[in-house]
Amino acid sequence: MAIIDVREISKNLKEGLRNEVNTFLDNGMRKPHLSAIMVGNNPASGAYVRNKVKSCDEVGFKSSVHHLDETTTQHQLLELINSLNQDIEVDGFILQLPLPVHLDAQELLAAIDPDKDVDGFHPMNVGKMVLGLDGFLPATPYGIMMLLEELDVQTAGKKCVILGRSDIVGTPMAILMSRKGKHQDATVTLLHSKSKNMQQELLQAEIIVAAIGIPNFVKTEMVSPGAVVIDVGINQIKDPSTKKGYRLTGDVDFETIKDKASFITPVPGGVGLMTIMGLMKNTLKAYKNTMNAE
Repeated sequence: MAIIDVREISKNLKEGLRNEVNTFLDNGMRKPHLSAIMVGNNPASGAYVRNKVKSCDEVGFKSSVHHLDETTTQHQLLELINSLNQDIEVDGFILQLPLPVHLDAQELLAAIDPDKDVDGFHPMNVGKMVLGLDGFLPATPYGIMMLLEELDVQTAGKKCVILGRSDIVGTPMAILMSRKGKHQDATVTLLHSKSKNMQQELLQAEIIVAAIGIPNFVKTEMVSPGAVVIDVGINQIKDPSTKKGYRLTGDVDFETIKDKASFITPVPGGVGLMTIMGLMKNTLKAYKNTMNAE
């Protein structure tokens, strides 16, 4: 068993990015610039945006945040997105989800310039991912792929079970793991709320990516010895013994599985850090594309 030290892996990857950025700065070029749009005051979103700003500072990026009121209209957001699309000093930007219920996230995401879509959610980038063309990958699946590469997990021909079919994690993860390439070429099964024989499917898995959004859903009896377990979930559960009255847990019952898996990611301090690395890598790629075009 090995609890994956994602913090150390993230630190090393950031150092590599920082060195690359310093080379550009030494040659008189500007910093890469990542911007974020946040609407309302969702605490989880606020913490995530702060972590992105901190990571930008650590790797030498410029960052900016457009924090808008909860009552911001669709039209106002579309105007801001168009402004960022036109801003030659902004290499990439994200629209932090979830949005207030009165806003149409799909229309807003589709309005982002695909060349600045560093979260990888624009339909054009999703299509490129499906076809194996060059584009921006969704940040969380991209981060997980980097993690598998850093751990040198052998995936070719292995049975990989993805638990959850969201557009942000599960579906793109299934596509990436099944494509040809190093640390890919897996045989993928995508499980969701309508799937049958979940325990049997999970027991056959050599790699599990859990992204179903249910605390501690994956139990020890669902995991075979030696499996690689990647826990994408981050859920709040009540815990009166803590200062905040709650604690964070993943979709995997970590304590009962940690001694059974060959590799397992913790929550917190796991996949979330790699999501930010995916975003940082996409931003640097957008920056390079911008600078080459100038």
